[in-house]
Amino acid sequence: MRTDAPPRVKPRWGLVIHGGAGVISRENLTPEREAVMRAALTEALQAGHAVLAKGGRSMDAVTAAIRVLEDSPYFNAGKGAVFNHDGVNELDAAVMDGKTRMAGAVAGVHHIQNPIDLARLVMEKSPHVMMVGDGAEAFAKSQGMPLVDAKYFYTEERWQGLQRALEQERAKGAPPAEQGQPSTQGQTPPQPAQPVMPAQPPAPVQPPSPQPGSSLTPGVDPVTGDHKFGTVGAVALDQEGNLAAGTSTGGMTNKRFGRVGDAPIIGAGTYADERCAVSATGHGEFFIRYTVARDICARVEYQDLPLPEAANFVIHDVLVKAGGEGGVIAMDRQGHVAMPFNSSGMYRGYIGEDGTPTVAIFQQP
Repeated sequence: MRTDAPPRVKPRWGLVIHGGAGVISRENLTPEREAVMRAALTEALQAGHAVLAKGGRSMDAVTAAIRVLEDSPYFNAGKGAVFNHDGVNELDAAVMDGKTRMAGAVAGVHHIQNPIDLARLVMEKSPHVMMVGDGAEAFAKSQGMPLVDAKYFYTEERWQGLQRALEQERAKGAPPAEQGQPSTQGQTPPQPAQPVMPAQPPAPVQPPSPQPGSSLTPGVDPVTGDHKFGTVGAVALDQEGNLAAGTSTGGMTNKRFGRVGDAPIIGAGTYADERCAVSATGHGEFFIRYTVARDICARVEYQDLPLPEAANFVIHDVLVKAGGEGGVIAMDRQGHVAMPFNSSGMYRGYIGEDGTPTVAIFQQP
């Protein structure tokens, strides 16, 4: 019989993390770069494990691990966030507590050093689940969270990644804005936010006007040249048997129009309940349409599927048939782990009670 009570056998507590999925090839990832990224993943695992080993809460472990990845310039979240079309960093994040099903999320913030911490504040200090943009930052200030200058997020690698994306658009010969656009005569056009950049950054390429109805595809990793969906996330099970999940991202290089992906949307890129916790990484539009995180946990709940079977089916069957690319990390309340992905690689790692971190990037570690 299925029961919502905690397992009779003490669960195998632990933590799983990811740092993005996509077409990540060994040929384009230098040994030096690989070593740096593996070290950052290991540091994140150890930060979360330190919390769990002392009997700490799964939510504390999740945020501790994600904070390490947000502070690294090598992952598309926090410090390493990509630039949007206007040369601005827009950050999204979410957390969810499986025991209470409380959740918090932020989207489109520009001055939050660790968006995962603000998402948690939304969950714990407000009656809401999601806040966006200026409102989210006003809430942050009201809670005593300092805002950072936009130049904190500037990295040369991400900036050059935007320049290449803009050059690709120019090469496609996008039509002038006035073609097929409604008249704005007599109206004051909205002015985009001006990014704060370090002194004398590389001169940006003039962005072409987007074509109505044109597809907005994810960018290319500015360092490796690989097609990668940059997101970081963590799921954890603590010694009391409680689960939590969190996800943080800078979104897509060259994204426009305030685009928000799946990471801050509860049930799409982030979800946790009493049985199951999931954090996703991939082409967010598909994860939103197919409510990937919740779908995995629903199959565990309603079909009594083992977590690995549920996660594998959604990633390798449902998403593949839909044309969606990416992966998830997941844990259940017995401590079982799943890390399926349908791309060539996913930065990922696991650490259990013994404190030994395991990190992998490609299909074969």
